[in-house]
Amino acid sequence: MLVGLGNPGPKYARTRHNAGFMAIDRLGEMLGIRFDREMLGAFVARGEAGGNQVVLAKPQGYMNLSGGPVAALARKLSVKPDGVTVLHDDIDVPLGKVKDKIGGGAGGHNGVSSVAQHLGTPDFRRIRIGVGRPPAGEDAADYVLAPFEENERLALKAAIEESCLRALDFK
Repeated sequence: MLVGLGNPGPKYARTRHNAGFMAIDRLGEMLGIRFDREMLGAFVARGEAGGNQVVLAKPQGYMNLSGGPVAALARKLSVKPDGVTVLHDDIDVPLGKVKDKIGGGAGGHNGVSSVAQHLGTPDFRRIRIGVGRPPAGEDAADYVLAPFEENERLALKAAIEESCLRALDFK
C-alpha cells in the first residue's frame, strides 16, 4: 500500500505540504491507474506494478488526521505496517532531494506521527520528499502551507519522479 500525505482541496493543492499527494498522483499516472473510489476516508486506486498488486491512497482528512484512514485501509486490505509506504514532504531534506527510511521518529511531521500512532508502530517505510527549510524568521507551518515558488518547480518535479521510482522498488 502506497500512501501520499497531503491536505484535501484546491486551497492546498500546490503547497509544499502536498508533495506526497503530488507524488502519489504521479505514481498513478506512471502505472496507468486512476483514483476511482473512496474507501474509509481515502481516495484509492488499485493496480499492478512489477507483478505486485498495489493500492495507492490519498487520505482525505487534514494532514494531522491521516493515520486513521491509513490504518483502516491497511486493516481492511490485510496490509501489515511493514507493507505500508508513506510519501510525504520533509523540511529537513533539501529541496529536490529524496530520502528513504523505515521506522524512526516523525521528525515533527504531524501526518507521519498520526500514521505511526494509528498503525501502532513507527515501523513503516517513509519516502521523504525534500521541500527545504523555511527562510530565517518564517514559521515552518506557514512555509509548508505556501505554494512552491516558480524557481522551485524543476527541483520538485525531479524529486517527485525519484520518489515514485523509489516507491516502486519493492525490496
